Amino acid sequence: MKLSTKRLGKSLTALAAVSLLSSSIAFAQEKTYKIGAAVYGLKGQYMQNWVREIKEHPAVKDGTVKLTVFDGNYDAMTQNNQIETMVTQHFDAIIFVPIDTKAGAATVTQAQISGVPVIASNTKVAGANVPFIGNDDVEGGRLQAQAMVDKLQGKGNVAIIQGPIGQSAQIDRQKGEMEVLLKNPQIKIIEMKTANWSRAEALTLTEDWLNAHPNGGIAGIIAQNDDMALGALQAVKSRGLSPDDVPVTAIDGMPDAIQAAKKGEITTFLQDAQAQSQGALDMALRTLVGKDYKPQSAIWERYANDVKWGEGIDKAYILPWVPVTGNNADDLYTQVTGTK
Repeated sequence: MKLSTKRLGKSLTALAAVSLLSSSIAFAQEKTYKIGAAVYGLKGQYMQNWVREIKEHPAVKDGTVKLTVFDGNYDAMTQNNQIETMVTQHFDAIIFVPIDTKAGAATVTQAQISGVPVIASNTKVAGANVPFIGNDDVEGGRLQAQAMVDKLQGKGNVAIIQGPIGQSAQIDRQKGEMEVLLKNPQIKIIEMKTANWSRAEALTLTEDWLNAHPNGGIAGIIAQNDDMALGALQAVKSRGLSPDDVPVTAIDGMPDAIQAAKKGEITTFLQDAQAQSQGALDMALRTLVGKDYKPQSAIWERYANDVKWGEGIDKAYILPWVPVTGNNADDLYTQVTGTK
């Protein structure tokens, strides 16, 4: 059967349209997104886990996302310079874990004005309209302080090891700690100083405190993260004291701390590094791909009862704290290390 010139023209037009559509679909499928993760520092165990987990996100593994991690080296100016670099180099999106809640706000705003979406993970950006995924650090502070109150039965002198001054985690955790301790006036805070999330700094600081307050002068230590708690624990043991003599409470749920909690040496609460990092990447991809994007991380199923993805455009996704106990320590250790 012969086709008329008119019908043949229509057929070729339709074929060209199908071909163009197929090419567009193929292009969309092959799109690679250049995303940067600006983290405050990589010396501590928590951020090391955070980075390891984001690299395991399915979109990174299959090449959809070309991920670059920037080590802020615990310096706000360094982080600001890194964000400016990402904007200049036309990154598609930025995931930001700020060392200082205020210092990065202006730079983040400028990135957004330049059309680069920014997602905050783990710690917040003050004053900027930045979506956030992480834990409620005020509640985390309450949990670790209440654990100390329970350990001391409401009476005793305590020392608080702070995180980096000015970071949202330090500010909010301290707020929660104070809420609880002020309700227990027989708990006295006799020392409070930063150890910058560092195990080594916390070890030295605790040694100094134990020397300054000998013979049981310090009844307990509240550390605002696990690395510092483990440094404090090492100092306590080095003095020939046991964790029962000077209990230590913390938050993060990092592998070494989970093992210590299993042995009853510290009290800690897990914040999920995988959920914070992979969740942030899902949020960034939702912004870039659009409403048809479906989250790929397993964390949305893990916390389905606590955190709803919804349309993927909420301004805050608040993850739950998980108490580390003898019953769940092995499972949590497997979860955070990826080992069996």
